[in-house]
Parts: sequence; C-alpha cells; structure tokens
Amino acid sequence: MRFAVLTLILLSWALAPAVCSGAEDEALSARVIVLANRDDAGSLQLARYYMEKRHVPEANLLALPMPSDETITWRQFIDAVYQPAQDELIKRDWIQAIETSLTDKIGRRRYAISGHRIAYLVICKGVPLRIAHDQSLYEATLPFTNSAQFRTNCGAVDAELALLARSGYAINALVSNPLCGKAHPTFLEEAQVVKVSRLDGPTYSNAAALVDNALKAEQQGLIGRTYVDIGGLHPEGDRWLESVVRSIDELGFDGDVDRKPTVVPATARFDAPVLYFGWYAGTVCGPFTQPGFHFPPGAIALHIHSYSAQTLRSADADWCGPLAARGVTATLGNVYEPYLPFTHHPDLLVHALADGMNFGDAVFFALPGLSWQAVAIGDPLYRPFAVPLAEQWQRRRDLPDELYPYVVFRKLRQLMQAGQTGDAVKVAVEELSQRPGLVLALRTAELLKASGDTAGAVRTIDSILPLRVVPFSLVPVAAQAAQFCADSNAPKTAVEIFRTLLAIENLSLEWRLMLLPPAMKAAEVAGDPDLLGLWKQMLEVQKQKPATPPNK
Repeated sequence: MRFAVLTLILLSWALAPAVCSGAEDEALSARVIVLANRDDAGSLQLARYYMEKRHVPEANLLALPMPSDETITWRQFIDAVYQPAQDELIKRDWIQAIETSLTDKIGRRRYAISGHRIAYLVICKGVPLRIAHDQSLYEATLPFTNSAQFRTNCGAVDAELALLARSGYAINALVSNPLCGKAHPTFLEEAQVVKVSRLDGPTYSNAAALVDNALKAEQQGLIGRTYVDIGGLHPEGDRWLESVVRSIDELGFDGDVDRKPTVVPATARFDAPVLYFGWYAGTVCGPFTQPGFHFPPGAIALHIHSYSAQTLRSADADWCGPLAARGVTATLGNVYEPYLPFTHHPDLLVHALADGMNFGDAVFFALPGLSWQAVAIGDPLYRPFAVPLAEQWQRRRDLPDELYPYVVFRKLRQLMQAGQTGDAVKVAVEELSQRPGLVLALRTAELLKASGDTAGAVRTIDSILPLRVVPFSLVPVAAQAAQFCADSNAPKTAVEIFRTLLAIENLSLEWRLMLLPPAMKAAEVAGDPDLLGLWKQMLEVQKQKPATPPNK
C-alpha cells in the first residue's frame, strides 16, 4: 500500500505542469472560488454580491456550515472548513486528486493531488479568521521549530486554505511559499498554492465596499497622494520601506515620507492617502483617527504590526478592521505574531503591483510563508494600475473635485522629471484656472516661488481666498498654505487662513496648540495687535485643557 501511494504522489508531481497549463487561458473570474458561511445570511449575501460584480459563475460558490466565531480550534477547522472545502473542490474537479484510504495524524484525508485550476479563493466575512494553538497536535517541524518562537500551530484560516492543494503538510511552524519573489513561477510551484484573499471588515457594508472601491479605481485609475512612515523597530523593516519610497517615486506620485521614530502624528498632512505603508503602533492612530477620515477609491494601506489583524470585527482595534471601516480597498495583516521576516514584504508588494500584477498575485509574491499568520483583505482581481497616467490625464475633467488635483500633481512630476519645469508651471497655472481649489493652489504657489515668482505665488493663494469651508482632511494643507504665505512675506494672507482654521468649531486641542503660535507670529508681523492679544488669550486657555489620551 505504501508503495502504491508513493507512486501516485510522484505521478501527481510529474503531471502538475500539464494539468495547470490548460487553465491559463481561462478567464480569471471564471476560475474564482468564493467561500461563504452557509449559516450566515450576510456571508452568503456578500458572496453573491461579489460574484455578480465580478461575473463569477454561480457554480463557483462554495457555501459550508461553519462556526460563527473568529477564532476556532483545529478540530473545528478541519471538520467544518478545511476538509469539507477540500472534498467539495476535488468533487467538482477544481483540485485534481486521487483519494486514498489514509488519513494523517490530525485527521485530514490523504489525497494524491496532481494540481488545481483555481485562480483565487475569495473568503467572505463570516468564515472564521484564526485557529488557536493546540498543544496536543504539536510536534517538531525542522528546521523552524529549532527556534522557540516557531513552536506553535496557531495561524490564519486563510493561510491554511492556501495549502488545500497540498495534502498532509505539517501544521506546526510554517511552510515556505514557493511563489514568493517569483514573477514567473513554474507550473509545479503554482500547483502547490491556492491564492487566497478575504472580503471582510467590521460590517458587511465595509466588506462589500472593498469590491466597489476596487471596481471604481480600475475605471478611473489610482488617484491620490502617498505616505510612507519609516523609523520602526528593526533595520530590515526600514529597508523595506525605503525601497517602497523608491518605487513610489518611480511611479510619479506626490507624497510625504516620515523618517522620525514616532508614528505619523494626527496633525500631519494626510489628504487623499491612496498608498500608505508604515509601522509600528499596536492599533490605529494618527491621521486615521481624525474626524471624517476616509480613503479615496483604490487605496492600498499596510501598517506592519504583529497583531494587525487579530480581529476584523472592530473599527477601532488593531489595524486591518479600522482600515476597512475607513474605506481602504486592500490591506494586509497578521492574526498572531508572524515575526518580521515572515510577514508580507511591502517592497515586494509594491514592486509586483507596479509591474501590473493584480492584488491576489502580488500578495503571494510578497509573502514568504504559508500555514502561518498572514491575511490579505481585498478583491484579488483588483489591478490598481490598470489605468495609466496618460489616460487619467485625458479624462481629468470628469473627476470629482477631491481627486482632480492629484492627477495634475502626477502630470507636474512627470514634466519636472523630464526637465520641463517651465511647462510644469504653465500647466499648474492653467489647471488651477480651470478648477480653483486649495490643494492645487498650494502646489502651484510652490512651483511659482521655486521659479523666482514669489509675488505670483502669493497671488495664487489669494485667488482662492476666503476659505469658507475647510474639511478636516484639508486642515493640514491649509496650515501649510498659511505658513507658506508667512514665509513669503505675506503675513496678512497667512492671518486670514489661520483665522479660518481657528474658527473651526470641532478643531481638536492638538491642532489649536499647533496653529496658535505661528498664527500669533503672523498677526504680529501683520501689525494686528488686537488679534495677537486674542490669540494669546486663546493659547493660555487651550494650555489649561487636558490632553486627549494618545492611541497606543
């Protein structure tokens, strides 16, 4: 019997390329399997919503009765999720396998698997998220368990389901991902992995929005600014993020890089964050907690933290759930401690996406280990760079006001990188005349001042005054504009902007404490002693107020 099983296994590996090659010509959406909890009406509704939006055949729905808890035991996982899913996928010929009469040590059915034709397995909210450690199932898995931190079998449901087409793998520690860093993996490597992504979040509407935002971004392109927060606990992570900065720069996005050891403060500029990569805080904080914060369509955000996805049901705890609640389109995280080398590598993720991969492929290009702690949240079919800048530029007039300036920004960077600074200034002035607004006015003023026209720069800021309404997301931009005017010998214009900001009724204490000192200086230079005195009194009052406890 052992010889017969070994023969079948060896034959399966030999046939793997032939099995996979025919599937490459099939439409991706026709090869997406959608997994939902049959006992959860919301899970089924989300599954059907995704299938309708992405034209996934009805026959590709895999609905199984499952526990409702986010964290389950290994016994629950095998009996209610893994084994029923594997059996059904084999029955439907999504996984090609020959059944044997054997089971492994933890009760999984042994199959001789020769490959699969699943493009992606999409897991819907309602399917359990984590598997708790079971000491009774622990055994050494060398070389990993030579290190104490890998002597565990806790993990992500998604990371285990990625190995549905690999029978009998060890559940302790992790399994190396043969797709990591492989732009062109072999058929044999592809046959070993089922690419998994999850539609999930604190609410079902949050999960459905992942789909809507992906589709919208694929129509209009990725539009916004980028933010990279470097300065974490380990040099390796900082090196990853420095590489991300270089990749983003090559893509021509406007943005900011923070290299201070603290996380990005709540008062930092953070408008239209379409790409965010940073670390290292235990739960969502900084600009993400500001009133009305919301990501633009298509946004990809990754905050490196060991437990960034230990729950997806909270809009305030950890990172992945809160990011989904705030409209992110794709994010990644960990359900337990992964240890830095075995979490998603952000540099590899950005490299893959920039090369044209969709989210599902990029995730596995960036992930070193399976049967471990990682989850990817978002539509695997999502292609953030499906629309090139040239096409965005041609259709810029159709964009809403809140996105329009950021396409102009990329065009300006493109011109400046080509050495056409004069043309960049002309384009900025022309576009501002077509669609006046604070964000583009500040950039145009900066270009004019850099070209030697400081007076023209100040007139540009004046042209969009008074600022009748400043959304919370643009308070940092307005503060920059005020300081720009103060530094350009236009204190009266600076005072007008500061006055507008300080009149915002729900402006936070930290913002008032930040704005009042430069506002007072501008008022003094502008020769307005009454306003200077008023703001001095306001500052003293604000200093007496208790500070809001920071997020940790």
